[in-house]
Amino acid sequence: MAKKMMASVVRDFAEPIQIEEVDIPEPGKGQVRVKIEASGICHTDIHAAHGDWPIKPKLPLIPGHEGVGIIEGVGKEVQGFKEGDRVVLPWLGYACGVCDYCNSGWETLCEQQLNTGYTIDGTHAEYALGYTKSIVKVPDNVNPLDAAPLTCAGVTTYKAVKISGARPANLVAIFGIGGLGHLALQYAKIAGATVVAVDLHDEKLELAKELGADYTVNASTHNPVEEIKKLGGADAAISLAVAPKAFEQAYQSLRRGGRIVFVALPADNHVQLPIFETVLNGIQVVGSIVGTRTDLEETMQLHALGRTKVIHETRHLHQVQKAFEEVEKAQAKARLVLQF
Repeated sequence: MAKKMMASVVRDFAEPIQIEEVDIPEPGKGQVRVKIEASGICHTDIHAAHGDWPIKPKLPLIPGHEGVGIIEGVGKEVQGFKEGDRVVLPWLGYACGVCDYCNSGWETLCEQQLNTGYTIDGTHAEYALGYTKSIVKVPDNVNPLDAAPLTCAGVTTYKAVKISGARPANLVAIFGIGGLGHLALQYAKIAGATVVAVDLHDEKLELAKELGADYTVNASTHNPVEEIKKLGGADAAISLAVAPKAFEQAYQSLRRGGRIVFVALPADNHVQLPIFETVLNGIQVVGSIVGTRTDLEETMQLHALGRTKVIHETRHLHQVQKAFEEVEKAQAKARLVLQF
């Protein structure tokens, strides 16, 4: 008889997530089984549980893609990993490794990819499987509770800052200071940029100041476009707030030649951007999806060097539905992490 574990399970997009006893998975070829120590909660988990996006996740589904834990089982043809290693299981759960995208360092665009907690079962459970093509080892001095948010919120915003082209003397606007935004502003500061943090909540903006933001704007009381234009306009804007209006404001805050990076994935899938101004002002609109395994390794190394600070609160597995609601209502200060 198969051994059992506790896991969060989505069986119906219209129903709350349930805690169930399910079989502990067995690692297959090129896989390892990881005993989860911590699993961060991302807004994507909520979209998956609700079936919000055009491409629906599998059902039933164990969500979660910020998993950290210890390898306790190794499948066939596994190299470079062994039992006892602490690893992270990211959103990019599998990429083929042989297509043009994979071979050019853009495995995040692989058309054969599998996504943890979406197309394959994720990490809001006591155990999860990971493909060795995608997992990354955690440096010894990085706490698992920090490593979990870095596995998605960290690498996603690290990549977005790279894509933004942020450099010293640039003005970078971060729209949305939460689980992702509090890390994005730190990466922009590491790049040498001057940072404007935009959010609707004063407590989020206070956190932004503590983490090094040079300017803050409360978009519920001030027009962020006007405030950023007073500073000369943003060279880059990174949109992390899950509202189309925030994307449009981020676009409008740019100076000529500026670049907006789309990162957040609102349930409402469309924004309105002007063609005329985009062409005449030389505006660049780019999308950035998570990061490669190399990006993830760099994210972990930056944290190991003490260059970033992860703000998180812990919850337990049986609190996962309530934790989802906290994130959905923007009640969490930054990242919530399930601790096992």
